[in-house]
Amino acid sequence: MAQASKACAVKGRVLMSLRIWGVVCLAATLSGCLKVNTSQAPMATTWESSDQQRMQAAHHWDVLARNEARNIMANQRLRGRPLYVFSPQPATPFARGFHSLLESQLVQQGALVSTQPEGSVLISPAVQVVRHSDRGFIRRPPGTLTMLAAGVAWAFQPLNHWSEPALALIPGAAAFDAFSGNMTEVGNTEVIITTRASEFDTLLYSSSNIYYVNAGDSNHYEAQNGLRVSSQW
Repeated sequence: MAQASKACAVKGRVLMSLRIWGVVCLAATLSGCLKVNTSQAPMATTWESSDQQRMQAAHHWDVLARNEARNIMANQRLRGRPLYVFSPQPATPFARGFHSLLESQLVQQGALVSTQPEGSVLISPAVQVVRHSDRGFIRRPPGTLTMLAAGVAWAFQPLNHWSEPALALIPGAAAFDAFSGNMTEVGNTEVIITTRASEFDTLLYSSSNIYYVNAGDSNHYEAQNGLRVSSQW
């Protein structure tokens, strides 16, 4: 009797599994036939992880100027041509600095840099500041939470087992010294810097680069328009 009951129970579970799989298959078939895989708007997906540098020093402007000068000199249509670096108005701190740095880098790399626009290829940098006000959730770099949890676990070990818990600070300080140069935040302010070369209304070269910048440094890249209102007379 016991074996018969056990066999009946197994048979019942098998039949139940078959019924469940039958319902799943039927639902999948109906969804394909009736086109129920629809939505009133596209579903949001995330992007593949990528890197973007933060620009927060005049040296970074010089690095950009050096890269642009190399690319310009590598362009067959610009090599050996006189170049005039246009200075946009009104001149921002970045515009003035990048103008001088780009001229210097071009000269160092053997370019013919003219002081007059007539008969020269016009090099014109342009900057656009982008501010995000509602970006939603942005994940931390992979491994951040794991390292945080490991650090917390490590911090509790000395309290329970070491006679000198303060010694646990040494590995953490060493790790911070080693990797603190790689630490930065995803900000809400970005700049798009485009360097173009044109002649006779024809674009011969164009290069765009995107960087994060500190929110307080945005005035380096855009002109401040309008009058300031003050309560003092």
